[in-house]
Amino acid sequence: MNILLSNDDGFAAKGLNALYQRLSEQFEVMVVAPDRDKSGASHSLTLESPLRLTWRDEHFYSVNGTPTDCVHLALTGLYDNPPNLVISGINAGANMGDDVIYSGTVAAAMEGRHLGLPAIAVSIASFEPHYFSTAVEAIVVLLRHMYYFCKETATILNINVPDIAWNEIKGFQVTRLGKRHQAEPVVKSKDPRGKTIYWVGPPGKKQDAGEGTDFHAVEQGYISVTPLQIDLTHYKAINATKKWLKSIDE
Repeated sequence: MNILLSNDDGFAAKGLNALYQRLSEQFEVMVVAPDRDKSGASHSLTLESPLRLTWRDEHFYSVNGTPTDCVHLALTGLYDNPPNLVISGINAGANMGDDVIYSGTVAAAMEGRHLGLPAIAVSIASFEPHYFSTAVEAIVVLLRHMYYFCKETATILNINVPDIAWNEIKGFQVTRLGKRHQAEPVVKSKDPRGKTIYWVGPPGKKQDAGEGTDFHAVEQGYISVTPLQIDLTHYKAINATKKWLKSIDE
């Protein structure tokens, strides 16, 4: 298997390097990752400035752009033949619930899926993880079984792993995205010259985090596996929208 590996924490991130070292023992792996932390970049592309590719080591590159830039550049500019799979991660910090809207980790996987490849995003539920090895092992186990599943279902797997030892993991659970309360307000401050500045506030607390959600599975010691799709169409609202538009025409 030939794998493209990316992330949003940057090419030097511990999670990405731990996964690269393990997967390289079994597969052909190329890394194309941002040259710095691009967390929260979502699915943005750099369109008004050039992308610069920097060689870091054999099969290991950084890009002065977003996670989506990295995957797009790799698949449309570096590979003569596309890889079999795109993996984004391992991200330091969970990407669950509403987090996926902003997540560069998930966006990198989505770009791989958008360009026709099976793709997975993997995160560990701690900003200062102690057990990256657990998330690595989870991916190794899933790779034995998931390639054709993702290919046939056109699905992106969003995987979140508890930051605990592998022998403490209770198993895998298929989950849906939970939901947070509205984000906290921006934090208003002053720069050293007295000008007003704003910091984006922290995310809201968990609102929908019951059984069946990614939040609940990880809290209970399970690896959460949430199937995602690129199509954002709200199909259940199509008929209601038709009726609304018809009333406007009348």
